[in-house]
Amino acid sequence: MTRLRRGLKGVALVAACLIAGLIVLTIATMRPGDPALYPPKPDQPSTLVHVVSHGWHSGLALSREALKAAALRQGLGRLATVLERFRDFPVVEIGWGEARFYQETPTIADVQLMSALGALFRPGNAAVLHVVGLERSAPQVFRRSEILALRLSEAGLDRLARFVDQAVAPDAEGRPREIGQGLYGPSLFYAATGTFSILQVCNHWVGQALAAAGLPYAAVPAIHPKGLFLDLEWRGEALPLPRPVAL
Repeated sequence: MTRLRRGLKGVALVAACLIAGLIVLTIATMRPGDPALYPPKPDQPSTLVHVVSHGWHSGLALSREALKAAALRQGLGRLATVLERFRDFPVVEIGWGEARFYQETPTIADVQLMSALGALFRPGNAAVLHVVGLERSAPQVFRRSEILALRLSEAGLDRLARFVDQAVAPDAEGRPREIGQGLYGPSLFYAATGTFSILQVCNHWVGQALAAAGLPYAAVPAIHPKGLFLDLEWRGEALPLPRPVAL
């Protein structure tokens, strides 16, 4: 019994140290927002953005017209070209992830352990952008998903557009490179910049895109949508939308 108690105390001590270290690391990686960009002033134009959680992955959904206008204001040719491809849709959803795992894993039920471990821990994983054309707003389309709503100032939207444009990897002629059909609806995968690992997952990318637009960001909780959402609600004052009641 004495050995058991000592063993349990040892486990509890290790767990406490890990939790303390995680808290310290979280605080150390927390970045404040930019009040010059976010939130928009009441008398300024703003654009509604939805942050959508698909369980293990998150994405950004917003007006295609507003995002394209921001791209054209700044001469962001790659992003403007991608958005023109979805000209028949009022809303686009954009996500970033590991090329192989993202394309092979439309839902949590499709996750393969070895593929997931490779995406997280194998060095130099190529990345892709996933762009979806939506005929209605994200809350109307993704009725089973957790969704946050926030509004970006025009300057914040410009920064977000620039961030997304930089994520579009160009081909030899400087144009976006389509690499396959997307996971659901009218969607496409595009070659993307950056490499995927446990230190840079899809939810980090979403958080960094919003940080470019002026919102606060913390890398440690952003590894999972729930942590990303918690920080956006707590420090970014994003509004969680209620899920519709199932009939």
